[in-house]
Parts: sequence; C-alpha cells; structure tokens
Amino acid sequence: MQTTFTDAQLKDPDTACSNEVLRACVHCGFCTATCPTYQVLGDELDSPRGRIYLIKDMLENERVPDDKTVKHIDRCLSCLACMTTCPSGVHYMHLVDHARDYIEDNYRRPWRDRALRWVLARILPYPGRFRLALLGAKAGRPFKRLMPDARLRAMLDMAPRTIPPVSANDDPQTFPAEGRRRKRVALMTGCAQKALDTDINDATIRLLTRLGCEVVVAEGAGCCGALTHHMGKTGESHGSAARNIRAWTREMDGDGLDAIVINTSGCGTTVKDYGHMFRTEALADDAARVSGIAMDVSELLATLMKEADAEAQDTAREGIAGTDAAPGHGVFGPPRAEGRGMRVAYHAACSLQHGQKIKSHPKDLLKRAGFEVVEPADSHLCCGSAGTYNLMQPEISAQLKERKVRTLEAREPQVIAAGNIGCMMQIGGGTEIPVVHTVELLDWATGGPKPPKLVEAG
Repeated sequence: MQTTFTDAQLKDPDTACSNEVLRACVHCGFCTATCPTYQVLGDELDSPRGRIYLIKDMLENERVPDDKTVKHIDRCLSCLACMTTCPSGVHYMHLVDHARDYIEDNYRRPWRDRALRWVLARILPYPGRFRLALLGAKAGRPFKRLMPDARLRAMLDMAPRTIPPVSANDDPQTFPAEGRRRKRVALMTGCAQKALDTDINDATIRLLTRLGCEVVVAEGAGCCGALTHHMGKTGESHGSAARNIRAWTREMDGDGLDAIVINTSGCGTTVKDYGHMFRTEALADDAARVSGIAMDVSELLATLMKEADAEAQDTAREGIAGTDAAPGHGVFGPPRAEGRGMRVAYHAACSLQHGQKIKSHPKDLLKRAGFEVVEPADSHLCCGSAGTYNLMQPEISAQLKERKVRTLEAREPQVIAAGNIGCMMQIGGGTEIPVVHTVELLDWATGGPKPPKLVEAG
C-alpha cells in the first residue's frame, strides 16, 4: 500500500511504525475471511482491510476523526485473527492501537460514551472497586429491563452467580517449590480475574509449586494495562505497565526470575508487547527484559514437561543401558485416575492463538493429563468477550457468543476449558456446561482438588 506521510509526520515514532504496517498491506482481502465482525456485519469497513483504509486516511491527513471512522474502529475486537491469516505479515495490532490512541486524543465522544469509558477505566483494573461493582450489579439485575442502554444491561449481566471471597494467595509473597527448586517465577495475578475467579490463581500456584517452581507474587504488580490500552487511554495503560515493569525487574535484579508467568492470555499478549510500548521511553530496556521472559502458563508447563521427560530418559539410560523411561514420569508423574477420559472442549482464546501464536500447548497438556480433548468448529473465531468489548458493543458480542456456545455444545463436552478469564465469563454466561481454566484441570490431574465448578455441576 502506498503512503504519503511527510518527513515531519514520520518523525513521530508511532506514525513511523504505522507507516511500515500500512506499506506491508497488499489489499489481498484474506483477512476478511477470518474477521468476526465482517462475518457478522458483512460490511467491508468492518473488516481489517476496510479499517486499514480508514486509519490510513485519518492519520495521513491528520484530520479530526469522524463518527463513521470511530464507529468502525470501535467495532474491532482486536482478536488479531487477521494477523494469523495475513500472508504479508501486516502487524494490525500496532496499527489499531495507534488509531485508538489518536481517536482518544482528537475525538470528542457523546457524553454517555465518555461516561461509560471513564467508569470502566476507573473500576475494571482495580480488584477492590470491581468487586464492589459486581455486588452492585447483582443487586441491580432485577431492574435490568428498566435500563435504557444495552451497555448498562450488559454490565449487569457480567456479574457471576457467586462472587468469590478474596484469596490471600493474591497478596505479595513467595510460595516455595515442593522438593528441588527447578525455577523461580513471578506470577501475574492480574486485576479483574482476582475479583471474578480466584480459583485460577490458586490452582496455578499449587500446580507450579508441585512441579518445582518457586512462585513469587511481586510487590507493586497489578493490572497489565490492557483494558485501558485498548480504549486508547495510553497514559493510564502505560502507568499500569510501568508499575509492573518496576516490580518485576526488582525481582529479576534481586533473587532472579526464570519467567514471568501469566494465566490470562489477554494480559499475556500485552505484557509481551511491553518492549514495543516503551521502545522510546526511559523504561525501554527494562520493558524489553520483562517482555523477553513473559510466558503464558501453558508455555512454562510445556517447558517443564519437556525437561521432565529429558531427565527421565537420562535416569533410565544411567540405570540400565539400552532402556528408556516412558514420557509422563518425572515431575509430572502418571495421569491421575479421577477425571481420566473426561471429554474437554478446548476453547482457544484469540489472545493466545492469534496474539501469542500458542495453539498446541494447552491441548497437548490436557491430553497428557488423561483428558479427551475436542475443539469446536471455527475455533479461530472470537467468542465476543475481547476485554471490554462485550460491555461496549453488546449486540455484536452477543451474536459471537451465541455462535461460539453453539459450536462448543455441539461437541457434547463434559467441561469447557479456556486460558482467558474474559472468554470464560463470556462462554459461561451462555451455557450450563462448566467452564474452567486449563490450569484447574491440570492441577486436578496432578494431585490438586477437583475444580469447584465441576463439584457444583455434580
């Protein structure tokens, strides 16, 4: 794609980056085949290719964003399926992030939109505030029909049936490894997840310590910044990210870290992008260091599994020449009998499969633990959660949710597993099948308690 940015415009690092992204696009349209909003709405401007044209025109001409441009960019899920499909390597994520930042600075939204976005930015990244908001939403749910705005009704629907008590495991502390320490890792406990489902972090800590990891919850770490970042509120998102960078580099420079482990894939995609986000700022080097060791929990578990197998093979060779140990021994041990053969429908979160390009690890781990793993049709398509998208675009989100639930239920699973809290809440609100995090099943299979949602389901 030809661009006409001036030399003066290209002195801005974000504009220079967007220029490179735009010039990589060859108008092929492959992205339209996998774009969820284009599938639902059928409008070229609600496809990545259409949005790219709108963003190019807006940035090149440095114009005040019009309602049409803002509408179509707001409808983007940032699911990044287009980046998986694109044969030209167009980094759409960085382009749409720049567009949202530009819109935030140059467009005045209607007062209701401004109020909603202000409320979400002041509540969701803060677990205490979010917990209070969830309690309020539960109390207000009987009056949902009186709400004039579909987005307010979506906020009331977001509250889970049961709001879990605060988990002490989320406080800054260190959990020692069981047996020989193999790795020292920091766990990002997040923000919304701490209010919505404390079982996930609890299971992650049990599982990692059982597998020989010393787990640190770093003082000062919190929200990754993704929720405000995707609203174009760059100052707020960078403030959250900077606090994490400082917290984790203190641990890296102290007793050291082998990895920063993230069990919410939406957060993981953002943390892995810290190096880019801070590339022109004073924290650039530290941000790059953090991004360099950030791992989804499934990546770390796959690494531990590989190391365990190698150790088991070495032990066998040293013991009796010409023999090998069967995979599955070592720190992972044999699969636990309870739950073996349970039919698990794996939902691939967009931020994991498209944002981080992690597709096989969760499924391989579940199979190794003795579960039967199935996948829904069109597993590449978004469930409609996408951070705050289900709250700000409830109509489109509901259509995507209905399709995702239908395809998952068609596989007749006993449980649905996912690696992102937003997806879990979205899907769980549309089905009676229990929805749990992948680590909860892996924790159960290796000696931990049965996931509470499975206990409730009988």
